[in-house]
Amino acid sequence: MRRFLPVLLLFFWIENVHAQDANAPESFQIGLSTNRVAISSDFSGADLTIFGALDNADQVLARQGRYDIVVVLEGPARPVTVRKKTRVLGVWINTQSQSFTSVPMSYAVATTRPMQDITQPVMYQRLALGSENIFMRAVEEEQQRNPEKVAEFTAALRQQKRATGLYNERIGGVQFLSPSLFRATLSLAPNVPVGTHRARAFLFRNGVFVKETSAQLTIVKAGLEQRIYRTAQDNGLLFGLAAVLLAIITGWLGRMIFKRD
Repeated sequence: MRRFLPVLLLFFWIENVHAQDANAPESFQIGLSTNRVAISSDFSGADLTIFGALDNADQVLARQGRYDIVVVLEGPARPVTVRKKTRVLGVWINTQSQSFTSVPMSYAVATTRPMQDITQPVMYQRLALGSENIFMRAVEEEQQRNPEKVAEFTAALRQQKRATGLYNERIGGVQFLSPSLFRATLSLAPNVPVGTHRARAFLFRNGVFVKETSAQLTIVKAGLEQRIYRTAQDNGLLFGLAAVLLAIITGWLGRMIFKRD
């Protein structure tokens, strides 16, 4: 029996390896139609296409439509200050404000079907997935001193982002072209911010989160807007002086043209 023990152990080890390969978890990758988008002054919005492929997918589950994918294009995070206007003596003035240290400037979502049909809300909260679950970091002192105010301004900020189209959702924007290939179409708002954006894809199987993958997209200004933007960033002082000089010349010309004798 002892002579056959190593052989038996080797046999069970080989069987275990084959079992692990057969039950290997699904994996997937995504690729952008372009990794660089140039926008000009007449940019009115566009669609971004992302392709992806599933590996080691269960073909039975794939044919039954048990796989769901949520794709997000998240813009660069920047500081934001939200102000609240109040009517005082017939005039609307800023009476309160709340600063946030890190807010995604844009957030586009595409899904295979409505998000409530994919998985439970607690899973979206855990993954910080969806515009309602984006973590917006407020100033720490304000967060500790007045959490109710922070919650009110956070909700107002989300609503304002949706109203301007920077936070948008496209249900059915992800479509399976075959049991293993899919395509996602995301909306870029006309006022999409420049900078490095991150495309993130989330794979769900029967409502259970499986894996996440990501890729980067760069959005830049093109033409004259790009040169002006680059000059303002690289030579802020000279740009400011030129702007003041242009304003003075414009005002003087306007006075000369419309001067009354």
